[in-house]
Amino acid sequence: MLEKEASAGDGRGLPTPDNAPVLVVDGLVVEHRNRTTGEVFRAVDGVSLRIAAGESAAVVGESGSGKTTLAMAATGLGPRGEGDVRLLGHSLATLGRRRLRALRREVQIVFQDPHGSLDSRQSVRSGLKELRGLQRERTSWIDDAGLLERVRLSPDLLDRYPHQLSGGQAQRVCIARALLMRPRLIVADEPTSGLDVSVQADVLELLREVRETTGAALLMISHDLAVVRSVCDSVHVMQRGRVVESGPCETVFTDPADGYTRELLAAMPGARWRARR
Repeated sequence: MLEKEASAGDGRGLPTPDNAPVLVVDGLVVEHRNRTTGEVFRAVDGVSLRIAAGESAAVVGESGSGKTTLAMAATGLGPRGEGDVRLLGHSLATLGRRRLRALRREVQIVFQDPHGSLDSRQSVRSGLKELRGLQRERTSWIDDAGLLERVRLSPDLLDRYPHQLSGGQAQRVCIARALLMRPRLIVADEPTSGLDVSVQADVLELLREVRETTGAALLMISHDLAVVRSVCDSVHVMQRGRVVESGPCETVFTDPADGYTRELLAAMPGARWRARR
C-alpha cells in the first residue's frame, strides 16, 4: 500500500494556507482565436469547480467541449482569461513567474498517451534520475525500486526503454513519475484511453489508491463516463465550453437533469440493457 509521505517543510513549493481547497475555479473564461478566420471563440465559458485534498472530480464531455483547456488553465499550465483560479490557496493571477513555477511543482499530469509522455531515448531509470536531479528534496523519500513496487511494477523494468513496455506498464511508469514528486493535485487526462479493459481497471484502481493514501486531489478529464463513475466523487459535464450539469457522481448518473448528460449516458456501453433492467 501507498503511504502518506509528505508534510509541511519537506521541500515542497509555496506554503498552503490552512484548510485551503487544493483547487478553486470561479467563473473561468478562456478564449481562442481561429488562426484561419481570426474569429474568437470561448473554449471555456464561465466554469466554476472546487476540489479539496483527497477528493476526486471529473470533467466529462465530447471532444472539443473544452475539458482539457479547462484543466490546463486551472492548473497554471495554459492561458487564462476572465475569472479566478486559486491553486492551494494562491490566486494564479497574483503570482509572478517564479512563484507560479514553484506552485506548478505541486501539480502532476498523467496524459492519455504514456509512450508519448516518456523520452524514447531514456530508460525508466534514467528518466527517474533526471527528475531527481531537478528536484532533489522532493524526490529523496524513496528509491527507484521501491517506487516501481508502489505502482505494481517489477524493479526489473528500470533498465527498459519505453518501446519495451506495454501500454499498461508505460502508464504505470508515468504514474510513478508523478507520485515521485509528491504532488497535491494529480490531473489525469484520459489516462486509460487506448488500454485494454483489464489494464484500464488496474490503472484506475492504482489512481484511486494513490488518491486515498497520499491525500492528493485528483482531477480526471475523460469522455468515458464508466471510468469516471468508478473513480470520482463528483462530475462536471461540459458542452461547448460550459458546464451544463454537475454534482455527486451517483446523483448525476442515476438522475441526470440535463438532456446532454442523458445523451452521454445513453451512449455508454450497456446503456440499453440497463434501461430494460
